[in-house]
Amino acid sequence: MPQLLAAGHTVFGLSRSPERAALLQRLGAVPVILDIYDRDALIRAICDAQPHTVMHQMTDLPQTLAGGGLSEEMLASNARVRIEGGSILVDAALAAGADSFVAQSLAWLYAPVPQAHGPYTEQDPLDLQATGPTAISVGGVVALESLTLHSSPLRGVVLRYGMLYGPGTWSATANGNVPVHVDAAAYAAALAVASAASGIFNIAEERGLVSAEKARRELGWQPDYRLADDAAGAMRRPDAPDQLLR
Repeated sequence: MPQLLAAGHTVFGLSRSPERAALLQRLGAVPVILDIYDRDALIRAICDAQPHTVMHQMTDLPQTLAGGGLSEEMLASNARVRIEGGSILVDAALAAGADSFVAQSLAWLYAPVPQAHGPYTEQDPLDLQATGPTAISVGGVVALESLTLHSSPLRGVVLRYGMLYGPGTWSATANGNVPVHVDAAAYAAALAVASAASGIFNIAEERGLVSAEKARRELGWQPDYRLADDAAGAMRRPDAPDQLLR
C-alpha cells in the first residue's frame, strides 16, 4: 500500500473486520467492509470504485502457527478464498470494466522432476498428481491462476510467491529454499500494477529450487528490495495519479 500510494494511486482495501478497516484507513486506503462471498455487495463496491486494477491478495489463514502446522480444514478454507472468492472477484473486475487483475499464488507447488532438471521456471507444470493436504492447496492455486489468466479482456498477472518472512509473517527469517521477504513480495505487486506485462512470475529468492529470472527481466523485480529503500519515492508515477486500485 505505501508503494501504490507513493505512485499516486488511490487504493481501496477490502476487509470483513471493522478493526482492520480502521487500519487500512490509517494507512491511507479507502476501506470497504464486506465479505468476499457476498457476491452482490462485492460487485457493487468494485463497480463504485471503478478500478484500473483489482488485486487478489486474500487468504484465510491464522495469524500464527503456534499450535503447529495447517490443518486440512484451514487449507480448505484458504482454497475456497482462491476458488470461490477469486471467481466472484474476477466477475466484479469485469463488471467494473477494470483493465488488470493481479493474483497471489505459490512458488513451491511444482510437480517433482529429476534433480538434473535445474530450477523451476514458470513454464513447468504444477503438481496436479499431489495427494492429501498438498492437493488442497494445488486445487486452489490452479483455479485462481486459470481465472486470472483466462478472463479476457483483463490483463492477468499471477505472482507465485515464495514462503513469506519478515514483519507480520509467520517467520522473522528466511526458511527453506523458496523464501521471499514480505517487502519484496509487496514490491512485486506494485511492479505488476505499473507494468504492461502479463502471465506468471516466480517471486522468490533463488536458492536452487525456482528461478525468478522472468520477474527480474520483465518486471524489474529484485528479491533484496526493502521498503526502506523506497523512502525517496522510487515507485512514484506522477503520470498516473487517478488510477484506482484494490
